[in-house]
Amino acid sequence: MDISTTYLGLELPNPFISGAGPLADHMDTVRRLEDAGIAAIVMRSLFEEQLMAEGLATYRSMDVPANSHSEAMSYFPALDEFVVGPEEYLDRIRRIKDAVNVPLVGSLNGTTPGGWLDYARQIEQAGADALELHIYSVPTDPNETGEARVADTIEMVRAVREAVSIPLAAKLSPFYSSFANVAKQLDEVGADALVLFNRFYQPDIDVENLEVVESFTLSTSAELSLRLRWLAIVSGHVGASLGVTGGVHTSIDAIKAVMCGAHGVQLVSALLKRGPQHVATLRQELSDWLEEHEYENLRQMQGSMSLLRCPDPRAFVRGNYAHVLQTWRSA
Repeated sequence: MDISTTYLGLELPNPFISGAGPLADHMDTVRRLEDAGIAAIVMRSLFEEQLMAEGLATYRSMDVPANSHSEAMSYFPALDEFVVGPEEYLDRIRRIKDAVNVPLVGSLNGTTPGGWLDYARQIEQAGADALELHIYSVPTDPNETGEARVADTIEMVRAVREAVSIPLAAKLSPFYSSFANVAKQLDEVGADALVLFNRFYQPDIDVENLEVVESFTLSTSAELSLRLRWLAIVSGHVGASLGVTGGVHTSIDAIKAVMCGAHGVQLVSALLKRGPQHVATLRQELSDWLEEHEYENLRQMQGSMSLLRCPDPRAFVRGNYAHVLQTWRSA
């Protein structure tokens, strides 16, 4: 069964991609991912704040941008707490490219246009096959408009698109007032792929010690529904390929995502829970399902349940919402 796909302009043998995270930190894991048949690997992110701090002469200098930044730098890890620094990151790209034949995607994570984006060029020069730009910010200023934040997002992607020639993906938040319009604008400025959606680790509260504490949980399949909805809405309206991340754990999860329009399916939590060998299981189960349901190939299924092509498009807008609220009855 042909389960190949085109994602980020790359011809991939299957849609399964190791998403941004710790899986590319160790060469042994990278080789195991290749052996299991992973189609591409996304490296963990370098952060805007990290790159800004690296460019300053001393740690004390971090106090200057802290007051002008959207998120206080004092809550960000110290430089020696990062798993990998910028120079080591570039070296890791080179070593992975020498070790395996899997497409490698570099990753930058930030909030604002600025000089830190110049690092995209260095990632390209180190040998990355593509670049994923994670765009995550929490607007806390009540005077900042949504339009201004969208404009920053578009400008970031435009700047990186002009700086590099390798394919570029924008990994996005669902919290835009008109996500479909944002997707269209990003497509117009040259994003080769849109990844739906970045997972955000919300802080918790320690009520006894009156502290904000870190909170981390791996994803579950329950998180997939939001991604499916927006994949289905955007599919067919942009030329960029579509990726999904967050909530894909089983072959059925992947099938749903592809039906809604995904060209690439990113896995992180599922691989952390089950190991790299889970990729081989997913590939086989996807192939078996397509054959059992008499599909000729994966591409025949892509987008078949999008807003433009599904039997009842109202379900993606208000139909499901209204029906559930009006028909549910307590036991």
